[in-house]
Amino acid sequence: MVAGWGKLTGIEGVQGFFGNIGIPLAGIMAWVVALVEFLGGIMVLIGYKVEVPGILLAFTMLVAIFTVKMGGDGGFSGMRLEIILMLASLAIAMMNTGSYSLDNILDKPAES
Repeated sequence: MVAGWGKLTGIEGVQGFFGNIGIPLAGIMAWVVALVEFLGGIMVLIGYKVEVPGILLAFTMLVAIFTVKMGGDGGFSGMRLEIILMLASLAIAMMNTGSYSLDNILDKPAES
């Protein structure tokens, strides 16, 4: 969520960066990534339909690994965080939400 907010408030820089590393449709993709990170982060935080943002966030991390991190000098150490975030996002998508989530609150039957 915080990374997405940073991208939303500095979208021109993100668009330029995406263009420099060769991401197609850099102007549009910068908005897509920023919104996925920000809105997806909020959805995960409140526990609402986490399967969708979990998969989208994992895909975002996979693209980051292949476009930015993989060719870096850090080797595996340079992409550890992105790998952890990708796996955590997939785990959230697969495990779904818990008893304190918005999904759980909305799914409870109305008491008579």
